[in-house]
Amino acid sequence: MTEEAPLPSERRARLIARVRETGSARVSDLSRVLGVTPVTVRRDLALLVADGTLEKVHGGARIPARSAGLGARTGASTGIPQPDPASGGRVDQLTIGMVVPSIEYYWPEVIRGARDAARGEVRLILRGASYEVDQVRRQVAALVGEDGGPGVDGLLVAPPVDGPEAAELGEWLAGLNVPVVLMERRLATGPYREPLESVATDHALGSGVATRHIAERGHRRVGLVTSRTSPTSAAVRRGFLAVADELGLDVVVDLETVPMFDADWADEAASVLDRCAETGATALIVHSDREAISLVEQAQERGVRVPADLAVIAYDDEVAGLADPPLTAVRPPKAAIGAGALELLLRRLAARADAAASPGSDGGDAVTGADRPVHRIELSPRLIVRASSAARE
Repeated sequence: MTEEAPLPSERRARLIARVRETGSARVSDLSRVLGVTPVTVRRDLALLVADGTLEKVHGGARIPARSAGLGARTGASTGIPQPDPASGGRVDQLTIGMVVPSIEYYWPEVIRGARDAARGEVRLILRGASYEVDQVRRQVAALVGEDGGPGVDGLLVAPPVDGPEAAELGEWLAGLNVPVVLMERRLATGPYREPLESVATDHALGSGVATRHIAERGHRRVGLVTSRTSPTSAAVRRGFLAVADELGLDVVVDLETVPMFDADWADEAASVLDRCAETGATALIVHSDREAISLVEQAQERGVRVPADLAVIAYDDEVAGLADPPLTAVRPPKAAIGAGALELLLRRLAARADAAASPGSDGGDAVTGADRPVHRIELSPRLIVRASSAARE
């Protein structure tokens, strides 16, 4: 004897119950639970979305944000959904995808900042990518795509920003059906070069502060070493050169190198120190910590005293304080970047919920909340002064 298929109304009631039970559900999950084809599920979802019972997300559906009270129950300072007293403390949890180029250096503190800001009320799904466009696109697609991805509500992304492929990636990110906030990156898209929302460190300010510090310590012949693979290097160089010109410093070293883990690093580091000796440089700013520590070690092997002969300032302050001597360093506000990006994204989602609840408002947009202006937040780094930049003797 075969089991009688449920009536469409019964099937849709079960579908709604499943979505309410889990907060959101994917087409593949609903197809399995209901015992019907994905085509049938999509047809049912289309009807339920049309009458406002459910809200479509990538690959599935969820209870509409206005029903969950996102706009009405949002914390004033963070934008994080707050529990509704009538619900016994339960809150429908948002899912945010986070794509970073590394989970080993710099980015762990950014991740921790976002995690701490979430306070357990927002689910973060982390994916490590690289500095390659294809890798970032693949990881983002896995988070928002139709093929088994979790169907996130929004994205925090640190994409490449240089070159035509990065520009294409920016256009793709801007066209996604979920809000996107960039971390430590800035991108503009479209024919009018409109910016994506972002939270980033003012790295030019940071290197400028470091340059003022070495000038105050009496150094006049100064240098900069940056990584040719880092997206931060351009801003660091811009700030350094601007302040050096303002203060009338002699920039006698301005070199790009491979990262320390590259096989050619030892030769390029030796070239940096050769250049310092040839030009009489007495102070270097080095991006990043790893390269700065290695340069100090090689300088000491040559008999160059740090800081008596050569002052060194690192940029990033991940491990600079553990060097011998401890290195003065510029410290970007990494945790604040993660926390600020999550807060900005949650406020964008709250704006989206408000727009969905009042679709007739001028400029309202059910995806992004177009009444809310694009925010580009810039945070200031700090100079942490240690032994490696003592005043000239």
